[in-house]
Amino acid sequence: MTGRAPHASAAGLDLHLDLPADLPGTGGVGRALESALREAVRSGRLAAGTRLPGSRSLATDLGIARGTVVQVYNRLVTEGWLTAVHGSGTRVARISSQRAETETDRHRRFRPEGTGTVDLRPGRPDVSSFPRAAWASSVREAVSTLEARLLDYPEPGGASELRAVIADYVRRTRGVRAAADDVVVVPGFAAGLALLARVFTHLGIREVATENPGFHRHRELLRLAGLEVAPLTVDASGADPAELTSQAGAVLLTPAHQYPLGVVLAQERRTAFIDWARRNHAFVIEDDYDGEFRYDGRAVGAMQTLAPDRVVYAGTTSKALAPGVRLAWLVVPRVLRRPVLAALEETGVQAPVVDQLALADLMHGGGYDRHVRDRRLAYRRRRSELTRRLAAIGWAHPAGAAAGLHTLLPVDTERQERHLVCEAGRTGVRLHGLHTDRYWHQGSRGPAALVLGYATPPSHDWPRSLQALAALLVRHGR
Repeated sequence: MTGRAPHASAAGLDLHLDLPADLPGTGGVGRALESALREAVRSGRLAAGTRLPGSRSLATDLGIARGTVVQVYNRLVTEGWLTAVHGSGTRVARISSQRAETETDRHRRFRPEGTGTVDLRPGRPDVSSFPRAAWASSVREAVSTLEARLLDYPEPGGASELRAVIADYVRRTRGVRAAADDVVVVPGFAAGLALLARVFTHLGIREVATENPGFHRHRELLRLAGLEVAPLTVDASGADPAELTSQAGAVLLTPAHQYPLGVVLAQERRTAFIDWARRNHAFVIEDDYDGEFRYDGRAVGAMQTLAPDRVVYAGTTSKALAPGVRLAWLVVPRVLRRPVLAALEETGVQAPVVDQLALADLMHGGGYDRHVRDRRLAYRRRRSELTRRLAAIGWAHPAGAAAGLHTLLPVDTERQERHLVCEAGRTGVRLHGLHTDRYWHQGSRGPAALVLGYATPPSHDWPRSLQALAALLVRHGR
């Protein structure tokens, strides 16, 4: 309501209505209220089934006569916008949502079966596999055992319970050298990278080197903090340390499974990056975004073990659970711990404590490991099925390591790549291309390819997704 907004009704229900600041006389008040309610329902702001405040409560909030509200409710019930059932109150009628339906809604509702979108974008897990029951159990456990002190303003680095569990997890699964005090919990890797960029700027670092090609959003986050971004060419051995400039004070790498090319950083290059960081008092950010998912049995350990004093190790739940969980962690060198915690307090970048404790319970009880093993098996199977289907239609074996949630499908030219992505969009298949989705630094060029996210479709839709991709490649791939 413009001018006068109700705060809390006697029935405990709040309702915002767009009414004029100076309500007209008695008759005009009723018309204004009726018009505001009808528009709120028509626009969908008040959904079908929404309970409205009682007439006495709404009249008190608006400062008008109760009889006026009763008359308005009765008229809207008669017209079918509202329903009134004794003992249940006044609610928005379901028929009203049909009246408010737009042409787009009607088109969507009557769209023929089988025309839904096939999502093969990379960097996403099958979110339909999220362990709902296990997560709900962990949330209940977290809430029921929550100490009152944890509901106060939280520790900037994250709940100590979660930091201890994460330290144990990364030591056990990735070989990371970490204690609980080294761990900083952040709401997603992007938030963690923005935090590190802020810290680097305060420390006087002016340039960060990143992989080329690489994820464009990470370059943007670094630039937003005022940092220059320099490219490092990625080849079959990973990013090339020979291209580091004297101005760089940090480098961002995906060594276990480079994104998006899927290669593994060679050991000699790992050593070269570490040597460079030590000589120049610089830092390496190791983005281990999908390190849990390796399918050929050859585990690639974390780079952080080579130099815990120079490497910031970053892990996340985005690929193992779901991006919407928004929980990630940084294992921070001791020299950066105080600046990182200070930046956390300055920015207020923190994850909700209940979510942190739920994740701690899921990890501690083994539910996280069980879910990762289940997903590893499922994604390995999908990658094998994709490889077999591509071979059956005459396409080459996917490039990159047998790992992660995506693979690379080389094509002959950039023009062919763009054509395939365009045709895919016309037929409801969402694809990424190396050139069509801003992986390359500005002005750079490299091999053309499709970046296929085979983990993204829900389990029940994977066969249809695979068939749609094969049909696209057969029709337009040559």
